[in-house]
Amino acid sequence: MPPSSDPAVPTVTPVTISYSELQDRDKDLSVKIEEGFGPNGLGILSITQVPGYSSLRGNLLGLSPRLANLPEEVKKELEDPHSRYNFGWSHGKEKLESGKPDTLKGSFYANPILDSPTTDESLIQRYPSYCGSNIWPNSELPELEVAFKALGKLILGVGLMVAYHCDRYVSKAIKMREDEGLEQILFRSRCHKGRLLYYFPTKESNPTEDNRDMSSWCGWHTDHGSLTGLTCAMFTRDAAEIPCPDSGAGLYIRTRTDQIVKVIFGEDAIAYQIGETTEVLSRGYLCATPHCVRAPKGAEASGLDRSTFALFMQPDWDEKLNFPEEVHIHKELIPPNGALTFGEYTEKLLDKYYHLKT
Repeated sequence: MPPSSDPAVPTVTPVTISYSELQDRDKDLSVKIEEGFGPNGLGILSITQVPGYSSLRGNLLGLSPRLANLPEEVKKELEDPHSRYNFGWSHGKEKLESGKPDTLKGSFYANPILDSPTTDESLIQRYPSYCGSNIWPNSELPELEVAFKALGKLILGVGLMVAYHCDRYVSKAIKMREDEGLEQILFRSRCHKGRLLYYFPTKESNPTEDNRDMSSWCGWHTDHGSLTGLTCAMFTRDAAEIPCPDSGAGLYIRTRTDQIVKVIFGEDAIAYQIGETTEVLSRGYLCATPHCVRAPKGAEASGLDRSTFALFMQPDWDEKLNFPEEVHIHKELIPPNGALTFGEYTEKLLDKYYHLKT
């Protein structure tokens, strides 16, 4: 792939909807939804002017370096191998496209809505990545729980409004009951998961073999859930926030025509991406977004770290998903009758990616 400074990789701004527009349930936003999420869209749009968002974003992302730099023995206590590190702290457990462990970033996962979504031990054993319990470093970093939940709940609330307008767009093309729509599926779910990401600074001024690539900070993938809310990243050096010194660093998307573009959105905007489950259930009227993150490089990138937050909005583990006859994503996982719960679908995907439970 060409470097981002190459004019062959254009920079684009996603479709933008103001919060006041989004709040209006009588306003027809189908054109913007189609432009952002439809078959010819980027699979991403941004919501601006959300009250209170900027301060909540700053509060949480400012805690990310402090979390990542807690003593190793403390972070070890925050790990949850049984959930395949889908709760608490995770570092070096994921694999890059090269197959090497990803040591460039650390993640902290928690459900911002429910600390323990169920007490049913059989469900906890069956779906540990969703039914497990949050692990907070309350003795070392008590501010984290409050900031994490506040931002997660806000992004979910705005995301439900986005889902409502997605349903209005899709319902023009296919028949569906109200309880089958994305808004209701997400509203009744107990499975939402926030991920606070911290990208460790590189110690050398020259890029390593791994971070020369466009996907050096996060490999190419599509989210498998329904809708993902994203904050604009915060870059810091020596605990001071600074602008990113490399214009080529950031979020990249592969378009429907297989072109690579760099996507930028403002600090005051929440970006939303479509996941694979929504693409399948909407019969392709809403399309998932292949994306990756590129690390900054060059002398000015030395010692630079990056913090961001993603909220994965997804169906409940026992939500029944009725897949269409023609499935183009992970079709080898779908049984002949086309019916799986979201929990079953997730476990099949995790087994596919990880080959076996850890």
